[in-house]
Amino acid sequence: MFSRKTFVAATALIGLMTSPALAQQISIKAGVLNDRSGVYADLTGEGSVIAARMAVEDFKAAEKGIKVEIVSADHQNKPDVGSTIARQWYDQDGVDLILDVPTSSVSLAVSQLTKDKNKVFIVSGGGTADLTGKACNANTIHWTYDTYALAQGTGGAMVKAGGDSWFFLTADYAFGHALERDTSAVVQKAGGKVLGTVRTPFPGSDFSSFLLQAQASKAKVIGLANAGGDLTNSVKQASEFGITQGGQKLAGLLVFISDIHALGLQAAQGLVLTESFYWDRDDQTRAWSTRFAKLNGGKQPTMVHAGVYSGLLHYLKAVEATKTKDSATVIAKMKELPTDDPLFGKGSVRADGRKMHDMYLYEVKKPAESKGPWDYYKQIAVLPAEQAFRPLDAGDCPLIKK
Repeated sequence: MFSRKTFVAATALIGLMTSPALAQQISIKAGVLNDRSGVYADLTGEGSVIAARMAVEDFKAAEKGIKVEIVSADHQNKPDVGSTIARQWYDQDGVDLILDVPTSSVSLAVSQLTKDKNKVFIVSGGGTADLTGKACNANTIHWTYDTYALAQGTGGAMVKAGGDSWFFLTADYAFGHALERDTSAVVQKAGGKVLGTVRTPFPGSDFSSFLLQAQASKAKVIGLANAGGDLTNSVKQASEFGITQGGQKLAGLLVFISDIHALGLQAAQGLVLTESFYWDRDDQTRAWSTRFAKLNGGKQPTMVHAGVYSGLLHYLKAVEATKTKDSATVIAKMKELPTDDPLFGKGSVRADGRKMHDMYLYEVKKPAESKGPWDYYKQIAVLPAEQAFRPLDAGDCPLIKK
């Protein structure tokens, strides 16, 4: 016979074992893989690790019985280095999902490896729209932006403003090629012409000879199909050559707030750019960004940092809903559940893995218009998600039946 004391103790133990915290007990290892020392370190780097930790904290994962460990590594913008790290993470270190991964050539390599290993890949830093196009797979979700949306935003705006002849400075790797391709299509569809293009080494520091070719082309717009340190060096050197003073306009096809901070408003004023997130857009983005900046040496978040936070948050919601970390189950739930967070608002994840949300067209303020540090943008237009991103049936994604 059980004594009353024994019965009470046994009942309490059963209750504890069936509580949500112990019933789930799911352990997740997330790897933030990005550039921590090169041209993209400011726009990704340690800031993406901070954003991932904030997502775990804000989700209250531990209280829900989900233990999350964050690891990180530097892929040095090299596909072979990124693939080696990802393979070790998946095969030996028990990593369940990889986040961020700027540099499209590395993103494409990690995406294929993730498919082979049946894990989860949420891309925030990589830009090529091929990730949800011909290279799409069921294990990869493309979160923050892509080359198609950048072309629609910045490219479309520049053509509408009269910039109907273009010359491209293109970073010579997958991202630059995709951005030039997608922007050229927008320019030509609107009746404009591409007068020439030059491929620049990645990463690069001296763009003078390439800029002189662009200047000699007499194109109304010089499209900078590069990013990070390459972009800031291009803009600075264009200013030194008096290119913008001569009437040609620069189109920064991928510009981050970290780039504007590095350039300063004097050099960057008037640049038109497309982003999916700006820290000062509304009360919710400001509140989150204030917390982030305190952890990031006072530097405001880029849209890549915001995308890491938002993507991991949605992943954790799917894990909680399915009570598993099985890749296929979790990704299916991520595509089923609407997305909703303070940084991107409401959205969805399409069948091809494209995260759908509005994009924003901004112009960089003149120094006199800025009210303080990091007050850099004025909004020109909102690009609704369905206009910003490529139509579902137009990307040749193998997951989508014609």
